[in-house]
Amino acid sequence: MKKKKEQKPQVNYLDMIPSPVITKWQTSEDGIVTLFIENKGAFHKVAQVVFRKPKYTQVHLDAMGSFIWPHLDGKKTVDDIAQLVKAKFGEEAEPLYPRIAKYFQILESYQFVQLSPKK
Repeated sequence: MKKKKEQKPQVNYLDMIPSPVITKWQTSEDGIVTLFIENKGAFHKVAQVVFRKPKYTQVHLDAMGSFIWPHLDGKKTVDDIAQLVKAKFGEEAEPLYPRIAKYFQILESYQFVQLSPKK
């Protein structure tokens, strides 16, 4: 008899509270947020010296991401942020919830944010 594979529990991203891991960022005059990711580790140190690679990698967010990033205060849930996005972008944000959930999955996978359950 085959063993059933254990399934990971489904995460409800709307109830999660995102906190930024990347603390160095800036907003340009046109409202676009740029994140500065530090290139750490021995390989990066060698690449910085030998190949003149930058110490920080810059990630430029799109308009919606630039609107969301300043709202990551460690207090608002993803659902709270989704409501703010809906109020700002309206129909342009649709399909809102799948899009927001995927956005936070990506941010978490790149370790830009940490998601914790609502208390």
